[in-house]
Amino acid sequence: MKKVLILSNHHVYTYNFRKEIIQALLDKGYEVYIVLPYGEKVELLKEMGCKYIEVSFDRHGTNPLNELKLMLEYKKILKRIRPDVVLSYTIKPNIYGGIACRFLKIPQIANITGLGTAVENAGIMQQITVLLYKFAFKKISCIFFQNEENMQFFTDRKIAIGKHQLIPGSGVNLEHFRVLEYPPDDTIEFVFISRIMQEKGIDQYLEAAQYIKPKYPHTRFHVLGFCEETYEGRLAALQQSGIIEYHGMQQDIRSFLLRSHCTIHPTYYPEGISNVLLESAATTRPIIATNRSGCREVVEDGVNGFLIKEKNTTELINKIEHFLGLSYEQKRQLGLAGRGKVEKEFDRQFVVDAYCAEIFRAQNLLI
Repeated sequence: MKKVLILSNHHVYTYNFRKEIIQALLDKGYEVYIVLPYGEKVELLKEMGCKYIEVSFDRHGTNPLNELKLMLEYKKILKRIRPDVVLSYTIKPNIYGGIACRFLKIPQIANITGLGTAVENAGIMQQITVLLYKFAFKKISCIFFQNEENMQFFTDRKIAIGKHQLIPGSGVNLEHFRVLEYPPDDTIEFVFISRIMQEKGIDQYLEAAQYIKPKYPHTRFHVLGFCEETYEGRLAALQQSGIIEYHGMQQDIRSFLLRSHCTIHPTYYPEGISNVLLESAATTRPIIATNRSGCREVVEDGVNGFLIKEKNTTELINKIEHFLGLSYEQKRQLGLAGRGKVEKEFDRQFVVDAYCAEIFRAQNLLI
């Protein structure tokens, strides 16, 4: 039986955004191994039929000994399982999994889900990471990119030239994220859905809420996500004063999209393609997002939402006020345009098909 092994850094992202690929492989008769730190979504992956191997690592750590330990752990696992192909996601699984695959001559298909701050910004960490990518991806089968800017970064630095392929992010499951009826507009509700961290634009969102809420009492500002940085006190204080409603980490965001009129995503984090934007657009919700890679691929300014400059609270406030001034039908039409765009360009089945084709090609090269 053919074996596919998946290296990832988080159980939630693996289940939420890769399960259709995993199911397609299982349906084709592959044994699918999942290698990542344990979390509750692992049980759902096992129920699907995956075999799970636990590995622990710090997603943000840079200790060289721990990085070496992770690479050796990957090599040990790959040597034992001997998969026909390895799929990897995010920086550490891509690089250290890639080094292990290169040593063991195992085909690897990597997915660049975003460069990350350390790689996007010039400096010593960028230089080190580029060198690691060059070494790890020397014999790689394919690198999937989620946006043109990330692909150009690798092209400019001559990393695995000829092995690049662009896909529409992680895509969006259009059956799961169905068209939702646009809510009545007696109260206009905005929602921020993300890890709570500075680079995701939480400061701009909170500052905008503090300005808009007193001026427009018929508005509500929701915040969904877990605090990756220390924002708990600020969120609690703003909730206490009635500026925002903080709901913490949510397993299913559809109930919040059902009541919301607009998703606000003022990120300046180096993303691939924002899944929050894809899911919001799929449910016909207009979007206000940053004019940067990972966002502008989904948002057409004035068509299905609005784009703003990075770290610019004033512009965000202006766009919110503009949105509030639109008629009900104008808001609804923005949302419908978003659904049309994701149906045409971002159906997750496009991603599944690309993976299946590349896995088939990688295996045939071995024959």
